[in-house]
Amino acid sequence: MNNALDRFFGGPPAFVILRLALLSLILGLVLHAFGISPYDIFDGFRRLIERIYDMGFEAVELAFRYFIMGAVIVFPVWIVMRLLKTARGDRHDG
Repeated sequence: MNNALDRFFGGPPAFVILRLALLSLILGLVLHAFGISPYDIFDGFRRLIERIYDMGFEAVELAFRYFIMGAVIVFPVWIVMRLLKTARGDRHDG
C-alpha cells in the first residue's frame, strides 16, 4: 500500500505535503507582496467565465435592446389607435 501511496503523491506523502506547505507559504508571501488576494484570483476567474458566457448571448441581448427601444413607441401608439377605433365604433381589426 505504501508504494501505491508513494506513486499517487509522487514520493513519500509526508515529504510531499511538507514541500507543498512550504511552497504555498512562499507563494502566499509573494502574492501578498504584489497585493493579490485569493478573492482577486477567484473573482478574476469568475469574470472570465462570465465574459465567455456573455459573448454567446451578446447578439440576443442586442436584439432584445432593439426590441425594447421599438416597443416603447410601437405599443403605446397601437393602444392609442385601438382606443380611437373603439371610440369611433369601428370594429374592423387590422
